Amino acid sequence: MKDSKELALQIADFLYSKKGENIQVLDVSHLTSIAEYFIICSARNTTQCRTMAEDLEDKLTETDKIEARRKEGYRESRWIVLDYASVIVHIFHEQEREYYNIERLWSDGTNMIKAL
Repeated sequence: MKDSKELALQIADFLYSKKGENIQVLDVSHLTSIAEYFIICSARNTTQCRTMAEDLEDKLTETDKIEARRKEGYRESRWIVLDYASVIVHIFHEQEREYYNIERLWSDGTNMIKAL
């Protein structure tokens, strides 16, 4: 099994390959016990948001045998959250990301990747 950092970077690369925008990997291990890394990504529309989340789930299940513990947001597909225990993935529609600005909430996190 991959360590959390390796998994987070793998997910960021995958989202980039799916045309995810403004991808950030935040190390939040020193701020919370719910996860070690947050991945934040933007999509241009709800279809891309849903497709990226579905493709990511399929890839991690197929290649790494990792299943999301929880998933939220598929119905509206404007902010989808996939919980992989130590790594939590946030896939936002551009407008939702701008509105919620969760990077500001976790600004004390260490940004490992500057906007892919």
